[in-house]
This record gives sequence, C-alpha cells and structure tokens, in this order.
Amino acid sequence: MAAGPTRKISAASARAHTRTPKPKASSETSGILIKVLLVGLVGFLALAYQATKPPPPKTCGFEDGPPVTAPRIQLRDGRYLAYKESGVPKDVAKHRIVFIHGFDNCRHDISAITVNLSPDIVESKGIYIVSFDRPGYGESSPHPTRTVKSLAFDIEELADQLKLGPKFYVIGFSMGGQVVWSCLKYIPHRLAGAALLTPVVNYWWPGFPSNLSQHAYNKQLTQDQWTLRVAHYLPWLTYWWNTQKLFPGSSVIAHHPDVFSNPDKELLPKVISLSMEHQATPRQQGEFESLHRDTMIGFGSWDFDPMDLKNPFSESGGSVHLWQGDDDNLVPVTLQRYIASRLPWIQYHELSGTGHMFPYADGMADTIVQALTG
Repeated sequence: MAAGPTRKISAASARAHTRTPKPKASSETSGILIKVLLVGLVGFLALAYQATKPPPPKTCGFEDGPPVTAPRIQLRDGRYLAYKESGVPKDVAKHRIVFIHGFDNCRHDISAITVNLSPDIVESKGIYIVSFDRPGYGESSPHPTRTVKSLAFDIEELADQLKLGPKFYVIGFSMGGQVVWSCLKYIPHRLAGAALLTPVVNYWWPGFPSNLSQHAYNKQLTQDQWTLRVAHYLPWLTYWWNTQKLFPGSSVIAHHPDVFSNPDKELLPKVISLSMEHQATPRQQGEFESLHRDTMIGFGSWDFDPMDLKNPFSESGGSVHLWQGDDDNLVPVTLQRYIASRLPWIQYHELSGTGHMFPYADGMADTIVQALTG
C-alpha cells in the first residue's frame, strides 16, 4: 500500500505546540490579592491593638490634666495622694480614722460617714477622719503597677506623713471595704481597728465553695458577669470591653438603675445631693486608671485569700466589724455570711431591709463609729 503524503514539522513549530502557556495575568492578580489581604490584616491588627490600649491618663498638675486643688502628700515613689480631713484636729484626737472610698467615688465621699455623724460623738470621743483619693481617682496620681498589696502601704505612708501615730483605724466602703482586707493582711500592726462596710467580694477567692460563689455570680446582670470575666481572665481587654459598642459593658460604670435595690433607691436622692458638686471628680484623670484598674485588681487573682486571715487583735483590744445589708444587689449577702462564718473573730452586722448605700441612712454613721472605737 502506498504511503500517504508526509507532513514535515519544523523544530520551532514542535516547540510551539508543546509549550504550556503561563497564566501571567492570573498569577499577578493573585499576588496583588495576597498583598492586599496582608495589608488589611496588619491594619486590622493595628486597629485592634489601638482599641485595647487605653489612652494616657490626664494626670493632675500636668499641662493637659486637671488642676490640683486638694492638699496632697508625696509618696516615696514620687506619686501624690490627695486627702481631705474632718472632725477634731488630729493632734488632739483620741481616735484617728482613715476612710477608704468606694468604686467611682473620691475623697469627698467621706460624707458617707461625716454627714450623719453626730457632732456630740465627734467631740466627746475625739474623732478625726481623713479620706484620700485612691490612685488614679480624683487628684491622686495614677499607679500603673498598682496591686492588692500596694494600696495598703500607700495608706500606711499617708498615716505616717500626716502623723496619725503608731496605730490608726480604717473604715472602707464598698470597693474601699475590699481594700481593708489588704490592710488586715499587710499592715495589721498599724491598725487599732477596722470596719468593712458592704465590702466588694471577689468571686474567685479560693475559700468559697464553687457552688456558692457560682450561684451568687449568676445572679448578676449578664453584662456584669461578662465584665468581670474579662477583668479576671483577660485583664488586658478590660479597657476595650468597657468602651466598645457591640455589647453592653459594666452596668455599675453606666449607673444602670437595676443595680440598686429598693432601699438603695430611697437613699439615692440624698446620695446624689451630697455628690453633686464633685460628681466629675472621680473620673477626671480617665476611666482606665480609676474604674477599669479598680475592676481588674478587685476581681483579679489575689496573692492571698481573706478567709485565711488570722485575728490581728487576738492580744489587743482592737476589733474588726463587717457590715452588710441583706437587700444588696451589688454585693451578695450569701457570700458575706460565708466569710463571716469562716472568720468568727469578725463582728458581723447584717442589716435587715437595707441595700448597698446603708451608710448614708440616718443614724448609721454614729452606730458604725461607736462600734469601731468602743
């Protein structure tokens, strides 16, 4: 059979037919897309970092900060504590008391005690009271490395510089009451006595039975449960959590009415009238160094458990008093009762039909001060 016509193919044509075309446009597009995504990711991370980073505080006495109007002492580390004195002059006083204010309060909230304290008791018992702005509040310097321990030594140094003597009393209200536990732990030798007025409880103190603390924790508003979770487990997110708009933050910071019980609502007009003139003072240096840091420390991991404390006055005449209302929406009475049962040397006073603001009620200041000073 005759062969068919033979087609000659050149080497160049063969290479042209066998060469795989390069998807040039497609690869360039992919490269650009990857770069855009990387830039976007970096930008997102930068924005996220900025959102979690609090602004610097507006420190009192500096150019961009509020003016200094209160007397202040300078601590060894250079910080300042602003204070306010009340009662008889300290050089003639028989009982010298350091008052520790609560959350979102300041030195002026000494009125929780002094406004209802009988002048007769002040004079006859020789009562002197000094209140101070805790670090970051009011006109006291922020303290970025503040700890549960450090504030007790700030109080000791305040007492020394004001010459309150070898021993003095402490009264703490709410978050300030929680600070009294630190005083009992770290400076018990300087205390003549102590009063904790509805002291804030840390749900993560290991001495609590887990079912008891969990039940009390679950009774909070959901937004406050999340606020405290963040402060305890992810403290570096505390600023972001309380400033973001996706979820509700702390109801206490927002002054949500649901945090107050009915007895508290009856006292609120009095509380508001007493704080009206200085309502902006507590936060004037910024919310992070005052409110947010308070939350991080108060509900963070402590280096001691108050329920392990021993009686500092077993060989002296001092005493410790814990006061708690049974209708307090902010501090669970069930946990306070458990603390009192674990520390029988504490004189526990449970007030029926009262809430968190009971120190402002008529007659309570006299009762508290008389019990403390004997």
